[in-house]
Amino acid sequence: MLIPKQAAKRPKMSERAQQQQELHFPGWNLLWLWNRKVHHGYATIARTLPLGMQAIDAQSKGQPAGHTLFCLWARSPDHPLVIIENPATFAAEAGFTGERAVDTWRRRMKRLQELKFIAAKKGPAGDFSYVLLQNPNVAMEWMRQSGLVQDELYSRFLIRVTDVGGLSEVEAIRAAWAAERAAQAAALAAQVAAAATEPVPPPAATAGVPTEAAS
Repeated sequence: MLIPKQAAKRPKMSERAQQQQELHFPGWNLLWLWNRKVHHGYATIARTLPLGMQAIDAQSKGQPAGHTLFCLWARSPDHPLVIIENPATFAAEAGFTGERAVDTWRRRMKRLQELKFIAAKKGPAGDFSYVLLQNPNVAMEWMRQSGLVQDELYSRFLIRVTDVGGLSEVEAIRAAWAAERAAQAAALAAQVAAAATEPVPPPAATAGVPTEAAS
């Protein structure tokens, strides 16, 4: 019996990039290149973040908050919780200057919270002392279902999230929301059914009104 040959393993994205670098930029000075495995000060971010930033900016015109979100991810310790001890530092990195820089930054943070890209708890540094970075893919899907993302941008998001293998995250949150809606509908139906089967109490006698027998 013939045994089929094992299919050749497809190179990883980084391996393909290395092959193309050697072809197009041979002998390039490595001091000019950033390598996460060699250099210090890196953060792990979602590959779909640029599209999330576009969606944020589209929903915060005049006060775009996408760059503010990127600065949070750049500060994250490879963990979704970011502890903010000095809001002025975050405001400056987001590009806000002047006496009202922190107030401007807080308005952007509030918008990020409204759009579900972050959650926050109050602490020593104010309303945004503890910031939880939420999955941008889930936040994008929430925006879409809330009517806050245009078709063209959402289409590009779906293509990109599929390319990077994150579509299952979108499908999982869709299923979770559908289950929540079904549970809420079932609970409401049970309440209606229980109310319909309750016995109707007899009408109470009205005080001060004589009955027919008494009259």
